Amino acid sequence: MASDRRKFITLAGTALASWPSLARAQATRRVRTIAVLMGLADDDEAKRRLTVFEEGLASKGWIIGQNLRIVDRYSGGDPKLMHKFAMELVALHPDVIVGHSTPVVTALMQATKTIPIVFVSVTDPVSGGFVKNIAHPGGNATGFTILQATITGKYLSMLQEIEPDISRVAIVYNPQTAPGAGTLFLKPFIEAAKEFKIKPIVAQVHNKDEIRDAMSTLAGADSGLIVMPDNFTTLHRQQFISLAAKLKIPAIYPYKYFAEEGGLLAYGVDALDLFRRASDYVSRILSGAVPATLPVQAPTKFELVINLKTAKNLGIDIPRTLLAAADALIE
Repeated sequence: MASDRRKFITLAGTALASWPSLARAQATRRVRTIAVLMGLADDDEAKRRLTVFEEGLASKGWIIGQNLRIVDRYSGGDPKLMHKFAMELVALHPDVIVGHSTPVVTALMQATKTIPIVFVSVTDPVSGGFVKNIAHPGGNATGFTILQATITGKYLSMLQEIEPDISRVAIVYNPQTAPGAGTLFLKPFIEAAKEFKIKPIVAQVHNKDEIRDAMSTLAGADSGLIVMPDNFTTLHRQQFISLAAKLKIPAIYPYKYFAEEGGLLAYGVDALDLFRRASDYVSRILSGAVPATLPVQAPTKFELVINLKTAKNLGIDIPRTLLAAADALIE
């Protein structure tokens, strides 16, 4: 009996001694939760961005199924779904939320002021109220911006280079899903149009019929089109591309996949690179950093992609200067 009692005491003591190390091991293995709310639909493009994000996290030791889980939602440019999914994800109490696009982050910021948010593809986080300033965000959000509003001037310059006789250009967007309801781009667009002696046309669209009607008014040799970065325009990119081809309208798009799918020319931020960089901020937050001290970062990679097949069908000879500057030419 005494021997059994000594064995029990020895085993109990060993167990108690090992408890701190077991606790540390369990803490290390604690599964962290990342919520992702995309402004896009659940399509191949959105999946590519999330895949790059997951690969970035894996390179830093955050492995799905081991110490990480990701809960994702896709709003497809629908403002109601953005708010619904924002509330759902906040209710899960994740460690970090990744928000894609200005309208999505607006919904997330309304839903929580405490859960860390890393935003991607936001145009102006200061005027949007997401951060106090770029260098010192000061709240629960930080992240990565996209195109500056002055990009519209470069777009007009490119269109005029492609079609020197162009006299009017429409900028198209959905005010319900575009950054700042689209107003951020209007002033620089109108000012640049005056400089280039081009008539500016503002085309706000909310559905497929309005896209068709707006583009129909541009049919003719003197017109051009700028499709702004916007969840809605991305979702309806095939309609823009097909109508531009049918109506012979030279158009510039914000992302390379527009050109890959048949658009004439795309110039904009490398969206995959933004999600790759976002994985670093998320990893740092999971390791103890706070968004308030992580500065907002601007895009560093831009892509110019030209679809030569579409140019030929439109009867357009792309200038050598643009061909030389292109990152990719689609034959």
